[in-house]
Amino acid sequence: MKHGFIRVAAATPKIRLADCTYNAKQVIKIIDTAEKQDVKLLVFPELCVTGYSSGDLLLQETLLHHAKMQVKEIINFTKDKELLTIIGFPFEYEGRLYNTAAVIQGGKLLGLIPKKALANYGEYYEARYFSPGPKEAIKVEFLGEEVYFGHKLIFECRNLPDFKVGVEIGQDLYMPLSPGTYHCMAGATIIANLSASNELAGRAGYRRNYIKNQSARLICGYIYANAGEGESTTDLVFSGHNLIAENGTLLSQAEPFSNNELIVSEIDLGIIKSERRRKNNYFDDKDISDYIKIPYCFLDGDYQLKPYKLTRKIKPFPFIPESKEELIKQCEEIFEIQAVGLKARLAHIGTKCAVIGVSGGLDSTLALLVVERAFEMLGLDKKGILAVTMPCFGTSSRTYNNALAITKNIGASLLDIPITDAVIQHFKDIGHDLDTHDITFENSQARERTQVLMDLANKHNGIVIGTGDMSELVLGWATYNGDHMSMYGVNSSLPKTLVRALVEWAADVTVNEELSRVLKDIIDTPVSPELLPPSRENKYQVTEESVGPYKLNDFILYYVLKYGFSPEKIYRMAQTAFAKEYSNEEILKWMQMFYKRFFAQQYKRSCLPDGPKVTRVSISPRGDLRMPSDAKSALWLDELMGIS
Repeated sequence: MKHGFIRVAAATPKIRLADCTYNAKQVIKIIDTAEKQDVKLLVFPELCVTGYSSGDLLLQETLLHHAKMQVKEIINFTKDKELLTIIGFPFEYEGRLYNTAAVIQGGKLLGLIPKKALANYGEYYEARYFSPGPKEAIKVEFLGEEVYFGHKLIFECRNLPDFKVGVEIGQDLYMPLSPGTYHCMAGATIIANLSASNELAGRAGYRRNYIKNQSARLICGYIYANAGEGESTTDLVFSGHNLIAENGTLLSQAEPFSNNELIVSEIDLGIIKSERRRKNNYFDDKDISDYIKIPYCFLDGDYQLKPYKLTRKIKPFPFIPESKEELIKQCEEIFEIQAVGLKARLAHIGTKCAVIGVSGGLDSTLALLVVERAFEMLGLDKKGILAVTMPCFGTSSRTYNNALAITKNIGASLLDIPITDAVIQHFKDIGHDLDTHDITFENSQARERTQVLMDLANKHNGIVIGTGDMSELVLGWATYNGDHMSMYGVNSSLPKTLVRALVEWAADVTVNEELSRVLKDIIDTPVSPELLPPSRENKYQVTEESVGPYKLNDFILYYVLKYGFSPEKIYRMAQTAFAKEYSNEEILKWMQMFYKRFFAQQYKRSCLPDGPKVTRVSISPRGDLRMPSDAKSALWLDELMGIS
């Protein structure tokens, strides 16, 4: 539960209709299993003590009495248990019957929540038995104890202040303004839904998408426990389709008819907190002033947060969809956003010329493809695309030839301008030794290239297209007023891993076989600034040897910029995501490098050229990242130093 993760579960016991004793034993068995798995919130289906489909038996005094007695048995069983358990049963109060959720923890009944939206259409006839519950929470007596009974209850864990649970039942979810909506506005971070939704053709997909969307709309964790085996099949069939979602992401599900009694995952309360914190219009005090917060705590008052092995999957590539179909769609959208942004800028200026430095690497390749697309949209002659290759000391024949080939294949104008002599002359002018391969040696080449591009843009009444990506800019892996500068940066919001994915997509969709071959070779080329001559072993400069693997850097920057997670939490998540690829020592080393560079290089990001935002993470100083250039990294590095 350390770092904001809370382990939760949805359960579907195999019940017998109207056999409350048997059903309670099944519930108790699952509670015991969940407790052993360190689950802290366990949700069961609605009316699971009696069975949802008991029909007119719900009006029988015998069934109602035994249901109440078995709820008491379940409460007693939880006496030494820490997990919060929510079960469904029919509760009678002052002559009315309510479809009710009982919230239980540590041998105590914490509260009772009645169903608000009684389903009374089609195959449902709940109004035959149940009332919707009082408008305001009231205190009622239940087996000698006084507890709150009402819709507007939130259960807060004192040990984990961000762990706040609201409850809704079945059809409540589908109300235009669901109880869960108000629960979340009142501070709930997790919504538990006790449901009994029968299965129909196509309903599972609808249900799955609805719950994912609800968790995204409310920025919450959502646990949906559905009725299953043992319910009556006289007219309906129940599948036990259980779901756990978090802010639009499905974390776990029991496939319909899988007979999976228990699904478990961890909800990240940190994601929920971060998203709500950024959206300052999220909270509204309308209709929430009368909420009652019911506190509880784990049995050990001095409870120590402990990390446990995560069961949820941590994606190593958070910017890239896992499904091939979604990735293709995302690449199409991103490419179009980039091209439309550039198209608008070219049209505004009224120019028919775009100047771009091509190196034969991933970034300039993608930028060149974007320029080509923008020219197609505007109906401009592609000869107006001035693709400039500027070989110098570290240029390899592989990247040089690929730069020439891609320019030829898209029909752009090629300018081959070696800059070696110009840089050597510059070294003489400033008194720099040609054999001293320091930062001056490297940056002089980058600035010479930028000067060439800027002057060509002036000469041809065009604009310089920036090629640098977000990963490089976050790490400051760009020469100030060199490749750091342009007149429009089409890749400035794209992390390196996504740039690679876009070039791969372009290679797959093009009908030009030669272009596809060149693009695939560019993808296979190690990322390098090519500013240093090759070594005696003919090895060229490799960027990732200096700043770390881009896949790891992109993982870190995603959680730093999107959610503001702590270094310790990101380190733990990286351990899970890259368990088979990097050692703990490697992860720690490159995380330290990331934070050092991220803080030290902000001055470069404070004056970035314009460029389109294409994902939810951006570093534009005019939009998403307004960070002082002189902020200190000590707090973040100290936290990393404390990791053993």
